Amino acid sequence: MSDNSEHPTPAEHSGYSEKDVQREVTELQEKSTTAARLFDIRRIIGGLFVLYGVIVTIAGLTDDDAAIDKAEGVNINLWTGLGMLLLGIFFLAWLKLRPTAPPPPVVEAGEEQPKG
Repeated sequence: MSDNSEHPTPAEHSGYSEKDVQREVTELQEKSTTAARLFDIRRIIGGLFVLYGVIVTIAGLTDDDAAIDKAEGVNINLWTGLGMLLLGIFFLAWLKLRPTAPPPPVVEAGEEQPKG
């Protein structure tokens, strides 16, 4: 059987040191975490509901009597817009109060995990 030391590791084969590879992995994980927080589904849903809620609420405030009579006396645009605004604010508040947890730190070989 041959010894594994004869075959270079992927890091050695590419010309990068193990520390360079680890640093690159850490940078990619940080960028991935930032992207995950930026594109959190709660932010997207909340933002869209707030935007559309404002538009529909303005439409409800500017409705004429004919549009209200068509909906049997209910200003449906106003109530729907306010409901959409409340739902959007709920999603954004949820995002603010319960943010996405960061991933656990990468522990390199030979290091102890921090206590606490």
